[in-house]
Amino acid sequence: MAFQFTDTNFQEAALAGGVSVVDFWAEWCGPCRLIGPIIDDLSTQYEGKATIGKVNVDENPEISMKYGIRSIPTILIIKDGRVVDKQVGVITKAALEAKLAAHL
Repeated sequence: MAFQFTDTNFQEAALAGGVSVVDFWAEWCGPCRLIGPIIDDLSTQYEGKATIGKVNVDENPEISMKYGIRSIPTILIIKDGRVVDKQVGVITKAALEAKLAAHL
């Protein structure tokens, strides 16, 4: 199961160092439901190598606003506290793996 990022744990969980993949989503978002299983699979596959998880934008407006999330799904790849890649909209597992591998 993917990590659940929140307004309160985001700083230490996503920005502390290493690589994080953050999926901004909402339950009412159809395309987000397509990406959800991919994020869950990658979180298991890359356990110990990267922190992979989700931010529910409805429950965590502070972090969503901080990163200027206007469309969902939006996926940020963060390395050592900096956003190094951004994907807005649906993406295949292979394409997301390629983006992630470039930063590991």
